[in-house]
Amino acid sequence: MDLVPALHEPLQQPLKSVLGPATAKVMAEHLGLRTVGDLLHHYPRRYEERGQLTHLADLPMDEHVTVVAQVADARLHTFASARAPRGKGQRLEVTITDGSGRLQLVFFGNGVHKPHKELLPGTRAMFAGKVSVFNRRLQLAHPAYELLRGDSEDPAESVETWAGALIPIYPATAKLESWKIGKALQTVLPTAQEATDPLPASLRRGRGLVPLPEALMKIHRPHTKADIEEARARLKWDEAFVLQVALARRRHADAQLPAVPREPAPDGLLTAFDARLPFTLTDGQRRVSREIFDDLATDHPMHRLLQGEVGSGKTMVALRAMLAVVDAGGQAAMLAPTEVLAQQHHRSIVEMMGELAEGGMLGGADQATKVVLLTGSMGAAARRQALLDLATGEAGIVIGTHALIEDKVQFHDLGLVVVDEQHRFGVEQRDALRGKGKQPPHLLVMTATPIPRTVAMTVFGDLETSVLDQLPAGRSPIASHVVPAADKPHFLARAWERVREEVENGHQAYVVCPRIGDEEDDPKRAGRKKPPESPEDAAEKRPPLAVLDVADQLVKGPLRGLGVEVLHGRMHPDDKDAVMRRFAAGETHVLVATTVIEVGVNVPNATAMVIMDADRFGVSQLHQLRGRVGRGSAPGLCLLVTEMPEASAARQRLNAVASTLDGFELSRIDLEQRREGDVLGQAQSGARTSLRMLAVIEDEEIIAEAREEATAVVARDPELTHLPALRTALEALLDEEREQYLEKG
Repeated sequence: MDLVPALHEPLQQPLKSVLGPATAKVMAEHLGLRTVGDLLHHYPRRYEERGQLTHLADLPMDEHVTVVAQVADARLHTFASARAPRGKGQRLEVTITDGSGRLQLVFFGNGVHKPHKELLPGTRAMFAGKVSVFNRRLQLAHPAYELLRGDSEDPAESVETWAGALIPIYPATAKLESWKIGKALQTVLPTAQEATDPLPASLRRGRGLVPLPEALMKIHRPHTKADIEEARARLKWDEAFVLQVALARRRHADAQLPAVPREPAPDGLLTAFDARLPFTLTDGQRRVSREIFDDLATDHPMHRLLQGEVGSGKTMVALRAMLAVVDAGGQAAMLAPTEVLAQQHHRSIVEMMGELAEGGMLGGADQATKVVLLTGSMGAAARRQALLDLATGEAGIVIGTHALIEDKVQFHDLGLVVVDEQHRFGVEQRDALRGKGKQPPHLLVMTATPIPRTVAMTVFGDLETSVLDQLPAGRSPIASHVVPAADKPHFLARAWERVREEVENGHQAYVVCPRIGDEEDDPKRAGRKKPPESPEDAAEKRPPLAVLDVADQLVKGPLRGLGVEVLHGRMHPDDKDAVMRRFAAGETHVLVATTVIEVGVNVPNATAMVIMDADRFGVSQLHQLRGRVGRGSAPGLCLLVTEMPEASAARQRLNAVASTLDGFELSRIDLEQRREGDVLGQAQSGARTSLRMLAVIEDEEIIAEAREEATAVVARDPELTHLPALRTALEALLDEEREQYLEKG
């Protein structure tokens, strides 16, 4: 595609030419801000009203915060100190208040003199520092501060001159306080008048949105709350619309690509496979399969996202799609994020297919094909044979890890790419595999992490979506309970008894830990001295429980006499595979593992799972882990062990997981507790800016409308020839590499 040259605009000026090299360096290193435009789009996190103070009681531990408060009390203490001159040290303790809570500030040594003179009772100021606990009280040690004076002789020194009635509080760091960012913005704000507006004028007028320069002025220097609302409404539209245009251009480019239609042969491999199935497909599986087969029969590439609950039978749907393509003379590749998962998929697909997976072998069925595994750790001979089978077309199906993407891997005729757990792969990786077909192959992306509709539109906006929301017959419900180990230690003892009971009934169990346990041997950590800390801090910062330690304790204690093995990511792939085989065969009673078992591991006889330090995992991760049990006819049990107190946010999160098995409901909870940038994560690979203003759950309507508008704009003008300002905004969102992938499809 020919690119319209980007408009040059003042917002692309480097910050060092405006603010000086020292400030620009700190902004680049600590906040990723390099141009005037970057700084103008660094929006306030919140606003403080003069006369209305923050809630000091709600401050988060160990985070860098900015607060506006009034000095209630200041005391200078002198104490004996061998290090201080003349053997006397000084400590200034200042108590600040917001009317609802109090916070202690502490200054030592030479840092005492200036605050002692300035922080007098009644003084108002902005304070910034890291929240810590000392003697069970919240405190800021050596905070930076800026007095709030309206009467300063020097306008540059007066916060009043740049804050107006509302004081913007910016996302800041220890090296760059909010008010310094505010002053830097004061310098560049006039440039906002020259910002080129990416929204088409008709769209802006039709939706009553203020122009971009006005929105930037109002977000940084609002006079009223209405100014803030107007600015936010406009800036949210910018983010939603530019991102949706990027995705619409990708969909448009993909729709122009040719693909080989793949229709299954009547009475071929797929028919033979369906005839062998010992169960009937769910209505959902049949519906989604029809959508996929319709896509495969067209002459442009399928791009479909298949999302479904843990255990809803996605692998079965994907396998039938792969068999249909093999029937039509093509090959299918499944890309898995880990070796454990690739091996698991290979093993279960070969089992499901039986003699249909023994193409070219004695005993293989007439319609059979060959199913090969390709991973990075395979032996040279096995790898050579797998590559040969792919190049000659002998292998109809290949399951592998990133090793499939390597240059050496050649296909005879790649017709379908299935990507499992798409959020683990960037767009570039899936495109590298798609580039191996003679013509672009069809693409099916699977995820077991339920995704709210808005996130699907934002992250996977270039894909059509199919949802599997039924569990196959025979799947059992999973009971989940929170085990408060600190408050009620006997609950934990009962948890281990429950594991023993499951094993005695002929079943198996998982114990999941956040850490492996041999990190202490890591040379990077060696020789580091830990600072002394209070008992409260020590409890707060206890290292996560580790697989190797927990397994050792269980073998010697509550699970003595049972077959216990460990599984983690640092083991040799052959050892991992051997452990999984023994567990799948029922030879091991309890598997103590890291999250390496999170996706795809399928052992129907495993009925219980104990997740240690469950508060250290995300909501979606806990839901994924829990999905490893209850996969057979016996009911599943998941115990979430935590030491966090009843009132903590972490405990509320665990209660939410225990209270519902609805993954879509949990994904909303998860999303509400995380920043949008984390949600977009790797899937937006290459996008420099995560969403700053748009909240993907709250702003569902804006995202849906922006998608419609973007689709219409791109249909009329795919090159954006008549919208150069939009083209510029697109280039600011996407780095060059990502843009190539968007163009290439």
